[in-house]
Amino acid sequence: FHKPTIGHLKNEWRDFQRGSAWCYSTSTPVYIWKTMNSIDFRSFLLRQPNFPEEMSTDRFYFDLANSLVKITEQNNLLSSWHESSIHRAALCMIGYLQDIIADAGIWRAFINHCRHLYNKTLPFFDVSDNYIDYELNSEDVRFLLWYSLAMNNEERRTLSPIDEEVFECAKKWHEYLESVYDEAPVPDGYHLAHEVEIHAEEDSEQVMRLARWIAHHCYLMTPADSLSVANLIASRDTQAPDFSEKIAEEVNNLLTTSPIGPLALFLREWMYLIIEGRIPDKRGKVQSEPHKYFLPFLSANDNKPMKIFSSYEEMNNFLIKALGWAEGVEHLSQLKGARNFILLVNRQKGMLVAVDIAECIKSPGNTLYNEEIARRESFRLLTMRGVCPGDLLIYICSNGWLPDASFPESPSDTSIVEENWDFIARCYLENYYRED
Repeated sequence: FHKPTIGHLKNEWRDFQRGSAWCYSTSTPVYIWKTMNSIDFRSFLLRQPNFPEEMSTDRFYFDLANSLVKITEQNNLLSSWHESSIHRAALCMIGYLQDIIADAGIWRAFINHCRHLYNKTLPFFDVSDNYIDYELNSEDVRFLLWYSLAMNNEERRTLSPIDEEVFECAKKWHEYLESVYDEAPVPDGYHLAHEVEIHAEEDSEQVMRLARWIAHHCYLMTPADSLSVANLIASRDTQAPDFSEKIAEEVNNLLTTSPIGPLALFLREWMYLIIEGRIPDKRGKVQSEPHKYFLPFLSANDNKPMKIFSSYEEMNNFLIKALGWAEGVEHLSQLKGARNFILLVNRQKGMLVAVDIAECIKSPGNTLYNEEIARRESFRLLTMRGVCPGDLLIYICSNGWLPDASFPESPSDTSIVEENWDFIARCYLENYYRED
């Protein structure tokens, strides 16, 4: 792996906003930026399980990826998108094609877990009677094109999944992939999960290779993870002499210890799904004694776990009277400049607080709810990291109290969010939504 220059890494966040490409090795970050009409072969190779070794089928699939780019250009599709976004979408699509032809198990794991979570095959789209599990399907292509474009561009992350421009391009891409599907060779190197036991000592090296590829290079994970990586880079001192080494280590820790991918699963969960087809049930014993705030909070709030306050003073008085916090003290004083507070109590975890979002919540008795503001602002609770704590978001959406949330490009269609809020939160928020 070649090392990037400090200048390249300093510009990583800026380029992500424009929709450029990034990729990481298991040890050293590798920066990629192309403004050519075709995808660079190294960019393709970095996505392959056997990188840096070139396998016998790589050139075939590399040519397919560039063919998708050419089809897009020739048909004047995705004309408003940066070229690098189209390149990354093409690489994502070819990764999917390689996966299903080799039955590598990544796509299988994704749709099976979607069915487990949502009782449907794909987020957003119903599948037709012609849908065939784990083979090439138009619905898969449409979903993946939306997913790659939206997740890989900071400025256009709220792209609607029913965007007509995306739909037209997905139709053309599916037609082309269908025309080459039967002749496509089984891709070399995509057999990592075949006949492997996750805890078998003799398979440990192959399991580790699969895990590294899934975390750092897999077509299904990298789009959702791109914002997390870019944010990490932007938050570090790029002038430090050991920046490259440290950022590589931090990226590795981020992708191996935090939820990743479109379903915000931990790497160990992805591995179990891919290799064994299930995630082991590891639920611990329920905490026998409730958190010390739990019962006093319910007692002071008509047995309800959530309470809304318009001012800091109201909230502070509640904390003193209901929870027995010290009188004459401004508790949580760092929040004094905020407004419209929400408290939520949990039996095991205790209490959390959120600010400046109560106007979006249409809960019974919430006099702060403002429909006009909610129509404009509520979608960001599901898509902007740090706006709403995950447990509170789950409680609100499970009760149907975020009815005005919609993709900005489809403001009148709130049903998309209503039916897919958990997936949207997982995909956009990752560890901010599912940290435990």
